[in-house]
Amino acid sequence: MKMIGREKEADILNDLYHSGKAQLVAIYGRRRVGKTYLVDEVFQDRITFRHAGLSPVEEDGNRMKKQLEHFYYSLVMQGMKAKAKPKDWLEAFFMLEQVLQEKDDGSRQLVFLDELPWMDTRKSGFLTAFEAFWNTFACHRHNLMVIVCGSSNSWILEKLINNHGGLYGRVTYQIHLLPFSLAETKAFFKDRDIILSDYDIVQSYMIFGGIPYYLGYFQKGLSLAQNVDEIIFKKNAPLRTEFDRLFASVFSSSEKMITLVKTIGGKRIGLTRDEISKQSGIVSGSNLTSYLSALIMSGFVEKYLPFRAKRGEEKYKLTDPFCLFSLKFLHEKNIDDEHFYEHSMQDAAIVSWRGLAFENVCFQHIHEIKKALGISGVSTRQSSWAIRESETDKSGTQIDMLIDRDDNIVNMCEIKYSTEEFVVTKSYDLILRNRTALLSGQIPKRKAVHSILITTFGLRYNEYSGDFQKVITMEDLF
Repeated sequence: MKMIGREKEADILNDLYHSGKAQLVAIYGRRRVGKTYLVDEVFQDRITFRHAGLSPVEEDGNRMKKQLEHFYYSLVMQGMKAKAKPKDWLEAFFMLEQVLQEKDDGSRQLVFLDELPWMDTRKSGFLTAFEAFWNTFACHRHNLMVIVCGSSNSWILEKLINNHGGLYGRVTYQIHLLPFSLAETKAFFKDRDIILSDYDIVQSYMIFGGIPYYLGYFQKGLSLAQNVDEIIFKKNAPLRTEFDRLFASVFSSSEKMITLVKTIGGKRIGLTRDEISKQSGIVSGSNLTSYLSALIMSGFVEKYLPFRAKRGEEKYKLTDPFCLFSLKFLHEKNIDDEHFYEHSMQDAAIVSWRGLAFENVCFQHIHEIKKALGISGVSTRQSSWAIRESETDKSGTQIDMLIDRDDNIVNMCEIKYSTEEFVVTKSYDLILRNRTALLSGQIPKRKAVHSILITTFGLRYNEYSGDFQKVITMEDLF
């Protein structure tokens, strides 16, 4: 099986490998997104020394001692003669320096330290020791390349990439590895002989979000619904308890993070910071700032400024598809039906979820939507918008997606998940006209409103279908 996607990242890593300079490369991204796989596939047998930190989920007792022992065993397994175990990280990295010197024949050496944040246990002095390793040894060796990975994006960004101490400016390149796009997801399935329609591939993305590790559980010969039940809802399904494991392995304050995710995920267009604090019970302060920042950096939550909102009115929105699906149908629910998804495909809850999940997929493919609109080179800002008609009239409307363009157009996008061609009825035509009028009154007079339909199978022609300037189908998202 070949590596799907990641061509750009692979080219960058190979260029850095052949640069003839000391390199410190940081790769970060959501847990399960394929960081380790990328390094393994690109470099294969070219890795001089590799080590992965121990997961905090599985640790007990003296965490620093266990991390040091594990590092020592990696050194011995990869060429170091057995000796007394290191007492601290300074000694551990000194041992690594000795191993590298012994192996040095002038050719390129590659050190791969996976899950680096897990090694930095409380009061361990790990970061100081890593700083000493790089600044006094590694950076002076033109044939040495060090790659570090971690699922704790906040640690990688704050402690390494944006370090203000001895590691300031030392990272020579950083790669933020993102989930697969729909096109890459389709290629992934094709490479593994898994036959699904584009319609079902979109649904799979609405659940698993283009995370390679999750998609790897799909079995050929099964339908999408059968695969979902096998992967999530069967008694011993591999992802049945993934939601809790996901946060426990990335965050030290996992319970607080889960509380925040549940709170934010409860509102379609997200919540302001004050609303989050009030509804979660977590006091607004430095801790909340740190928690929200970590969720954003880890790819679970997005912070955005709603259309026409002022600074300070930003909203936080849960965007991770797997988390959204888990909160809706699995977390804290005792579902005994091992064929839940197969049995519930037409249930109102599933139908309602599909509409919101498809909307989320569209936001994650804004580049493809802009390409379909022919505005790839135009600067834009996109968001949802809830409009109240007046202060006394509590009725209003929700606009799924607004694309505010610098070329004096505002695209008012209606996102409709449908099992067939979408039909504009007389009543819906009135809703669209009302939304257009409301939006036109809120934007500068130099701008015009263009209504756009984003749907699965296109638009059925009738007397009202001319409301839309452009129709984008799910095929355009691939």
